[in-house]
Amino acid sequence: MKEFKAYFIVPEEPEIVYKALTNPVVIKLWTGYEAEMSEEVGAEFSMRDGDICGINLGFEKNKLIQQQWFFGDQEEASIVSIKLHKHKKGCSAELLHTNIPDQDYEAIVAGWREAYFGELIDFYTGE
Repeated sequence: MKEFKAYFIVPEEPEIVYKALTNPVVIKLWTGYEAEMSEEVGAEFSMRDGDICGINLGFEKNKLIQQQWFFGDQEEASIVSIKLHKHKKGCSAELLHTNIPDQDYEAIVAGWREAYFGELIDFYTGE
């Protein structure tokens, strides 16, 4: 099992980024896919036609999202924490993804950089 930690600068206020990560209507705008998402702890979520799914573990409005991501049969829970901070260029998103299965690590890292935060940043920069 591996972990991935990264920081991303999203050119929008933390409140807007938080909404983009938790509101299914806004998620569809930047991903192009329907999403099942809520801020309810214990609720299941699904994004990108089920490619990303899991359970919501905790939220701190406009500041923190914690989720367990599913990877099939795994020994330990794979936990995603996204902390949002005000930044001079908008929002700094601090990502920590733990217990990533070794065989999925490279694809998950690329997904975070290119698809997840890459597309979110492109959405707000108009690219």
